Amino acid sequence: MRWLQWSVVIGVWGGWAAGELCAAKAVEGTRDVAAVYAEFCSGCHGEDLAGGKAGSLIDAKWEHGADDEKIARSILDGYPQAGMPGFRGALKEAEVLALVAYIKEVATRQVDPQPKEEELLPRGVLQSEEHAFRFEVVAEGFDVPWSLTFLPDGRMLVTERVGRLRVIEGGTLKEEPVRGLPETILVRDEAGLMSVVAHPDHAENGWIYLSFSDHGPNETAMTKVIRGRLRDGALVDQEEVFAIPPTEYQPSCVLFGGRLAFHGEYLFFSVGERGMEEFTTGAAQDLSVPNGKIHRVYHDGRVPEDNPFAGQPGKFGSIWAYGVRNPQGLAINDAGEVWETEHGPRGGDELNRIERGKNYGWPVVTRGMNYNGTPVSEKKEAEGMENPVIDWTPSIAASQIEFYRGDKFPRWKGQLFVGSLAQQKFLRVVVEGTRVVHYEEVFKRLGRIRDIKTGPDGMIYLAIERIGKLGAIVRMVPAEER
Repeated sequence: MRWLQWSVVIGVWGGWAAGELCAAKAVEGTRDVAAVYAEFCSGCHGEDLAGGKAGSLIDAKWEHGADDEKIARSILDGYPQAGMPGFRGALKEAEVLALVAYIKEVATRQVDPQPKEEELLPRGVLQSEEHAFRFEVVAEGFDVPWSLTFLPDGRMLVTERVGRLRVIEGGTLKEEPVRGLPETILVRDEAGLMSVVAHPDHAENGWIYLSFSDHGPNETAMTKVIRGRLRDGALVDQEEVFAIPPTEYQPSCVLFGGRLAFHGEYLFFSVGERGMEEFTTGAAQDLSVPNGKIHRVYHDGRVPEDNPFAGQPGKFGSIWAYGVRNPQGLAINDAGEVWETEHGPRGGDELNRIERGKNYGWPVVTRGMNYNGTPVSEKKEAEGMENPVIDWTPSIAASQIEFYRGDKFPRWKGQLFVGSLAQQKFLRVVVEGTRVVHYEEVFKRLGRIRDIKTGPDGMIYLAIERIGKLGAIVRMVPAEER
């Protein structure tokens, strides 16, 4: 199996509590997972999983193995010689998968709870496994800073989800936002202004790319990508790079995706499922629609002829890969490999290496469960569908990713960094092919990490959202090794 074990990757279901979102489709005939646990498990393991007649499920001490398969086997077959019955005849396979996710979710919450408030940014030196570093505040006062990019003249652009594009110049945040952004940016729930990326040849052509939630008729919305140029404090020369007819928009304000990444002559971007499972289950598997996909186009939005489904009747030509849920992270390494992170529902966040034409499974396979506690699927893997490189269950709410390309932290060069929202973690992942060879939690609980970028100065820049407060752009700089 290519995903990381729970003993290494622990988090907490991110973003929402059960019941706060619309009802989701469940596998037919299955029950709420909390009710399943209460009926079959709580009598021995305790209502709070802390143990009773049988051992605790929250101390990460698994006598018969801690990975999903071994936990599921324990539930199905039991260990009669130790007094644990098997429940193979009493539980459906999908209920067992949901029960595994539930046990991991509740257990992890006990030892690594979701932050209710971020900690103050440390003033001193922090020590990671490879480098010592400290934080510097670049600018503060942002309303959910979603993305940042650097311009060749030294300016930095930052998007705020509320629909503003801000400029940091000479180390100072300019008071006035950029004028002339589209009036159709919808700001509600997860909807708003998302990514900003400067064209690789910005010094010559001036192009800046933006993704946002476009407001359609009758309170519908859809991910849209445009480009324009900055002139006298306004965005001018605007062109559509990706858009679909507003008549095909959907009535939901969640799961937009919206990340942008350049590689050579191509622009890759992500589009989420666009709604909760009740409305969109299956869309990520439908090649006639752009939802739940990673796309590849030329810089001006034209579809390359060598895209895997280009020119095929009834298929959306810009699709590069499919079967993703809500891709909040997108990055391309020096070898040209496309990597993605996505939010699962309740559990099942993923890190994937995205390859041409491949299917990443949502919602046919997942390790997460619906927000209401019912199973999404009875499968964790299937033929013809790619397994994630890392699976986070419970969710950490994985956000942007970045391959470090600077020289300030030489032992990190080429390694992958992953941000998270709900769990507020900053992770370092060393991969060889699709195998994780090392994993480090560099820091946590300093805010919801929306974006990560290697700066022109070789520092690592972070866009941090703060709970109930204005956010900030900070950078990590080298410090004296201890």
